Amino acid sequence: MSEEVSRTASEKNGDRSRCPVDHAALSQRKTTRSFEPAGRPVERDPEGVWHVRGFSQARAVLRSADTKQAGFNAEALEKLPQRMRPPILYQEGQPHHEQRRQTARFFSPKTVSENYRGLMEELAEAAIRKLRRERRADLDALSMDLAVGVAGRVVGLTESRVPGMARRLDAFFEGDVTGFGWSPRALLGFARNQARVAAFFYLDVKPAIEARKKEPREDVISHLLSRGYGDAEILTECITYGAAGMATTREFISIAAWHMLEQPALRERYLRGDEGERHDVLGEILRLEPVVGRLYRRATADLRLEDGGETITIPRGGLIALDTYAVNADEAAVGECPLALVPGRKLRAERVGPAVMSFGDGHHRCPGFYVALRESDVFLTRLLSLEGLRIDRKPSVSWNELIAGYELRGFTVALA
Repeated sequence: MSEEVSRTASEKNGDRSRCPVDHAALSQRKTTRSFEPAGRPVERDPEGVWHVRGFSQARAVLRSADTKQAGFNAEALEKLPQRMRPPILYQEGQPHHEQRRQTARFFSPKTVSENYRGLMEELAEAAIRKLRRERRADLDALSMDLAVGVAGRVVGLTESRVPGMARRLDAFFEGDVTGFGWSPRALLGFARNQARVAAFFYLDVKPAIEARKKEPREDVISHLLSRGYGDAEILTECITYGAAGMATTREFISIAAWHMLEQPALRERYLRGDEGERHDVLGEILRLEPVVGRLYRRATADLRLEDGGETITIPRGGLIALDTYAVNADEAAVGECPLALVPGRKLRAERVGPAVMSFGDGHHRCPGFYVALRESDVFLTRLLSLEGLRIDRKPSVSWNELIAGYELRGFTVALA
């Protein structure tokens, strides 16, 4: 379809569906950079990138067999040596489906309850004891320790030569491990990141590999070894799981605490609810504040999307950017007042959870979503139950450009 037809379709849809209420003025979001109107579900920018902001169109893209992963530096990682298998996040087709099927057991609700619930409670209690003792704490540091502890057990990173894996990963995620340039500054940054990768491998990954070669366990590293993965392949998987299961969970815990500490009624509702009701609150916060703000796909064949009775064709090879913030605020899917925090809202879309598209959709949907929700709930119920808990210093909000995701730092809480 021509650019003119695409533009006309978007304009027609925008005229038809534009709400007279200024939702940006009513927004309870804390992290979005700007409000993108949901009245333009699909459009092509001057650089040729296709932006998808409508829920139904985003779901169609993510569930299509005619797209492949293009985010998280996926296309840069295609340059890995052919003998190396790509991490599961970047696999496509039958190899990806097979790997997802084989690793699903590590993330199921039953496995989480039986194998990880006790660890989550132990780590959460340790964090609360530290806060009680010191009366003040950096919440993003506490949540990072929790996320690293839980994800480390799931993956198998439990044999570190020296303590401090959380700090090593934190420093590691500050840089772009795939970036490279010839300027002195770029070369220095590249060398620094390579040193961090080497430290993570030697101190955390290699000891775990050696231990599981001697005695396999029920974790991801043991599974990878059983499939014949080498050290470098396991390292890349650990980095991927680290980013997905550790860094993002930390941000979610912080944003959820921020909302509930500033809204006493929401905090009380959360604490009084049963597990399902609490998960609804957390899901609604995540819908409003998706940790990954943009997902990228590349069309591997002509891809047709419906928009207000018009068919828009994204050509083969087209780069597609799915705006999670806009998708999660599509009134056709989430109902009225999409930028307000309304736990238990009646969703209009079929077969969609409270978090809507925050965990993705289709064959690349986040496999660890239940782990993230459960560990966040275990920690937050204990934290928010503390009498006299208050915000000592609000977090700064910065941005990870790779995923258009927020990073909350310097978030200090204190006990009166």
